[in-house]
Amino acid sequence: MQQENPLNPVNFNDESINLREEIEKYVYHWKWFLVGLAVALVTVFMYLRYTPNQYEVATTILINDKDSGGLTSELSAFQDLGLLGGSQTSLDNEIELLKSRSLLERVIKELGINVEFYKQGRVIKSPIFINNSPLSLKFFAKDSSFYSIDTSFIIQVKSATNFSLLSSNGEESEYVFGENIATKFGAITITPNRMDTNIAGEELFVIIKPLKSVLNYYTSKIQIQPVNKNASVIKLSLTDQVKLKAQAILDNLVLQYNYDAVKDKSLMAKNTETFINKRLEIISEDLSNVDKGVEQFKTKNNLSDMVTEASLVLESNAELEKKIVDFSTQLKLVEYIQVYVNSNTDDLIPANLGLADVSTNQNTTNYNELLLERNRLLNSSSKLNPVIVNLEAQLLKIKKSISQSLANLKASLNISLRGIQQQENRLNSKISAAPKQEREFRDIQRQQQIIEGLYLYLLQKREENAITLAATQPNAKVIDSAFGNDTPVAPKRKIVYLAGILIGLLVPFSVLYLLFLLDNKVHSRKDIEGVVKAPYLGDIPKSVLDTKVVVSGNDRNSVAESFRLLRTNINFMLSKEKEHGKLIFLSSTIAGEGKTFISINLAAALALSNKKVLLLGADIRNPKIHEYLNIVPEKGLTHFLMDTNITFNEIINSVKEGFDIVQSGVIPPNPSELLMNGRFEEALAYGKEHYDYVIVDTAPVNLVTDTLLLGQQADLFIYIIRANFLDKRLLEVPKLFYSEKRLPNMAVLLNDVNFERGDGYGYGYGYSYGYGYGERGTKKPWWKRK
Repeated sequence: MQQENPLNPVNFNDESINLREEIEKYVYHWKWFLVGLAVALVTVFMYLRYTPNQYEVATTILINDKDSGGLTSELSAFQDLGLLGGSQTSLDNEIELLKSRSLLERVIKELGINVEFYKQGRVIKSPIFINNSPLSLKFFAKDSSFYSIDTSFIIQVKSATNFSLLSSNGEESEYVFGENIATKFGAITITPNRMDTNIAGEELFVIIKPLKSVLNYYTSKIQIQPVNKNASVIKLSLTDQVKLKAQAILDNLVLQYNYDAVKDKSLMAKNTETFINKRLEIISEDLSNVDKGVEQFKTKNNLSDMVTEASLVLESNAELEKKIVDFSTQLKLVEYIQVYVNSNTDDLIPANLGLADVSTNQNTTNYNELLLERNRLLNSSSKLNPVIVNLEAQLLKIKKSISQSLANLKASLNISLRGIQQQENRLNSKISAAPKQEREFRDIQRQQQIIEGLYLYLLQKREENAITLAATQPNAKVIDSAFGNDTPVAPKRKIVYLAGILIGLLVPFSVLYLLFLLDNKVHSRKDIEGVVKAPYLGDIPKSVLDTKVVVSGNDRNSVAESFRLLRTNINFMLSKEKEHGKLIFLSSTIAGEGKTFISINLAAALALSNKKVLLLGADIRNPKIHEYLNIVPEKGLTHFLMDTNITFNEIINSVKEGFDIVQSGVIPPNPSELLMNGRFEEALAYGKEHYDYVIVDTAPVNLVTDTLLLGQQADLFIYIIRANFLDKRLLEVPKLFYSEKRLPNMAVLLNDVNFERGDGYGYGYGYSYGYGYGERGTKKPWWKRK
């Protein structure tokens, strides 16, 4: 069970964390936090000063969507021609096309982005866009080798007409603007961008990077994503150091994408045009041959206007002949398309030729749209892509369906044609009086009408197809051109400053935390009472005065007041029955804990209370009293112990009224034996007889046995522990002495406590020790006190 301290009954072994104590430990080192904060802010300022700004540029486009209802009145007028059919555009497919490397590669080559320009600033080089460059570079050989080189050079403008070229290996050559310069990466010509501006003294850094590295960089930098899942709007964004360059890249990317889309949409119309032109060539020749046959027939049979002569006879048969012509025309178209479908694999099938079968027309349109979609996806993928394989299967299925529909349509037309011909034969049998020439001429004329009708039909379709080519619209409509704000998106200054402030505070905090964690020194009363259960006499504050004697009649500083408080506490510890001759022994664990300082000032404090005090220097191994009091060493205790002819009264020196001292004397070779020869007891007996208090300054207990030999005679044994000096592990020494009662009436005193940094228990004393009395003398600066 813990022994209660009679001077302070409060239990200090509470394991709970005192938050105020922990904060005060760090607040004491506020100057290091201030230094860390200043260093961090300067570092952040320099970082932001020389880190290039990043600007975000974005553009939004609307992907053409049939279901969006956005067709203009002009385009809707062509819907009856079947020119604007097609399935809904897949937004994901269009995003993949915009991300394709081939598309971005064309943009890089078009803008010449693999060539970068820099201007020298005060410390670092700043990138500039080619349009803002004071000089223009023209490369004549932009072949595959040009797009694989990695080099740099510097252009230094000497005058309005001359400049020098400094290569990467340090070679310098002077040229004239407009001169064709042969270099290792091809011929170039350098000219000023503006002739009315003086650019003399300008210095331009040019870096040529491999196309592959530039392509990889911008492929990862360009972000493409839909605005939301319910709209066909895509947002393209790019973050770059040069805002104008980022804008040019995004605008050109959309331009190249629309160019590809228009090219793909025009492909079907161009294939249809080729098919119609070939058919017209053949039909023109057939029509010419039929016209010549009519001419020869009429000449041979001396015929003139046979239509008028046979009008009455043929009137009833006119309707049947018209049907025969229509069915024959449809049959010819079916045969042409069958031949074309069976002889072509990857070409588009001519659409909207006027076939009567609606399903065949629809299947043809679907086949052409799927074929175009497959070809567009092949630009950025391979045939092994699951989407491509799926499209191939659908194309094969639709093509079989088209072939089957054409075969069914042809069979149906043949049946219908034979039925009408049978009806015509029955009518012809009634015209038995018509001459043979009329029947033959009617056959020839019928062939002429069939070929002429097909020829006129194809001419009409060719004009419609030309309208399709002229009305082809791009796949993407630009909603907002590439635009970037003048405010950079990176580095984020507020966040960087905030991070700098946090780091500036965290670094000293971490260092201090580590120091506190590794610190094994005794700092406060709490550290002592957690181990040693002896009574606690008090704290002696850290002195900033130059003198060793801090207690005098007029002193009101914190250290002097602490000794007066110690004097009061000592009276509580001593027996009331013994009015004079009280023996007070002082010792410590190791040397340097201030027992001599405490002894001298305690004696001075007791002397101020009108008591006779004798200070006995019993630390004969390392005497310090004469140094502290700045007096000449004289005969002392060792002389008395060694020489029986010397009386104790001879070695007593008076410091002031009521305060006498006995110095330690010379350092003997056998201190322990001297203290045990009996003469020391005589000295104590003399002190108890002639003085109210005898204060004995003994040797450290952990180093020698002198103190243990003498301490049993003490009325009070003050065990001194120095704050921020003694290792906590050495607290086991006073703990053992107290628990085994090897030192009589033992009490603990904490010396050199720094209340300013939070040592002690936070009584609020500070340097005034709570009494309102300030320190006498001038304080040292904080760095000197450290």
